[in-house]
Amino acid sequence: MAAFEIGEQDFLLDGEPLQILSGALHYFRVHPDLWADRIRKARLMGLNTVETYVAWNAHAPERGVFDLTGGLDLGRFLDLVAAEGMHAIVRPGPYICAEWDNGGLPAWLMATPGVGVRTAEPQYLDAIAGFYDEVLAVVAPRQVTRGGPVLMVQVENEYGAYGEDAAYLRALVAMVRERGIDVPLTTCDQADDEMLGRGGLPELHKTATFGSRSPERLATLRRHQPTGPLMCMEYWDGWFDSWGEQHHTTDPAAAAADLDLLLGAGASANLYMFHGGTNLGFTNGANDKGTYLPITTSYDYDAPLAEDGTPTAKYDAFRAVIARHAPVPGGRPPARAAAPVLDVALERRVRLADALPLLVADPKSFTYLPTADEVGQWSGFTLYRTDVAADDGLLSVDEVRDRAVVLLDGEPVGTLSRTEGLTTVSLPPRAGVLDVVVEDQGRVNYGPRIGEPKGLVGHARTATRPVTRWEVGGLRLASLDPDLLAQLRAAEAQDVAPVAGPSFCHATFASVAGADHFLRLDGWSKGLVWLNGTLLGRYWSAGPTRTTYVPGPLVRERNELVVLELHGARTGTAAFVAAPDLGHTER
Repeated sequence: MAAFEIGEQDFLLDGEPLQILSGALHYFRVHPDLWADRIRKARLMGLNTVETYVAWNAHAPERGVFDLTGGLDLGRFLDLVAAEGMHAIVRPGPYICAEWDNGGLPAWLMATPGVGVRTAEPQYLDAIAGFYDEVLAVVAPRQVTRGGPVLMVQVENEYGAYGEDAAYLRALVAMVRERGIDVPLTTCDQADDEMLGRGGLPELHKTATFGSRSPERLATLRRHQPTGPLMCMEYWDGWFDSWGEQHHTTDPAAAAADLDLLLGAGASANLYMFHGGTNLGFTNGANDKGTYLPITTSYDYDAPLAEDGTPTAKYDAFRAVIARHAPVPGGRPPARAAAPVLDVALERRVRLADALPLLVADPKSFTYLPTADEVGQWSGFTLYRTDVAADDGLLSVDEVRDRAVVLLDGEPVGTLSRTEGLTTVSLPPRAGVLDVVVEDQGRVNYGPRIGEPKGLVGHARTATRPVTRWEVGGLRLASLDPDLLAQLRAAEAQDVAPVAGPSFCHATFASVAGADHFLRLDGWSKGLVWLNGTLLGRYWSAGPTRTTYVPGPLVRERNELVVLELHGARTGTAAFVAAPDLGHTER
């Protein structure tokens, strides 16, 4: 058992000052077989604490479900932190931002009529209570006061950038305390007077988030936290990437110099990120500050520890800085070894149109255009089907969230796109069945558009009439349907190039079991990729990311690769390459 408290000047662990040297490591972005490796590398860099968010929607994908198994076993993660002799900070939100789908808030909750968002609305608070019942039952017995690693728990997240409902924050505090959390509670806000003023409570310890000009930012924080230790809860040492934008990097020497100033002032720090990891499956979020920008599958973040767990130049620069302020263990993790290199021909294919009957989950009939949320499709793809006449001429929708391929009798006729402003598709002069396959590219994770519905929004019309009769259902793609896999395995081999999309493409290949791989799909357009049944995430020629990280624990001696190409590819070959390419060659 240990006592952890906030003193007049320092954090105190059993009465002794503790400068918290922490790194963000999200268990839900890292394969669970790799947790221990990443935690150990944090300690070897000189950190004494690991911080993690808790992604509510990952644990509760549907109302009434709460999953704490496998890659969501928060208790096991915290136990591994303790086994490495490190402390932990847990930030359960309920809102986390994190460039994560919907900022961690469950879409099923946001679809509840009348529900509030980040405010003291009864339905919202009641749902949070249920979430806290589950997650804090894991955290409470692992507090330092009970012999565990958890030093602090954060309430909400950068709330001053969103609202100023003190009653909401106090309701969260009461719920956290009622569930056995007795360690100090904190808030965090950007180092801005207005945000720090709105986002905290006098009775909670305030921390700040920033990535430069540390002395100035600490002075801002001190105005709002007159006594007690100063802490940067997110020292932004890199940045995230959005599809179609450039890859972000920061200079290791400059980031290290500012960290040196921060630690030299006696402040505690949490590196955001120490290790970014991957937005597997459909978990990436999106930003919308006037323009919708979905986040890439890679969440490398230009962090000290790269997406595949390799120490970078920033790791070494930060380690040298930390050594000036605290003891650093001997030994450095090894450099990246070359990954297996091979080409794989995807010769077995099934058109998406032919697979739709296997994939559509419980389609429903509507006499209006519903959103994806109205059919309970909280992520991924939704199918909208209607009949068109020969003289309809076009399909026009008010809004698409976020991108769709349009098929007439199974053949592609166009694309709708939120980011490109494409809301109309010309139709050939023939009657037929029209399918609009809409991709949710990630729910907004920051700002006023959190909780907005997905799918087709508003009304649809042709050149001659409104379209009001629809069959709508979600597509089951988080895991591959066994009957679809059987069709792919039995399909006759085709020429390697080109690939006519939208199609599922399939191959088997041999490689080194347990070894990290880097999948490169040059010549392919956009889609999804699965390895041995796990949805690795999205790829897109828009970049900047050029490779998809395949964690070693997913790789076997014999492997099965499936690609859903939505548009078309000039090649049917997938390449596994020696090293990652996130849009530059400096790593």
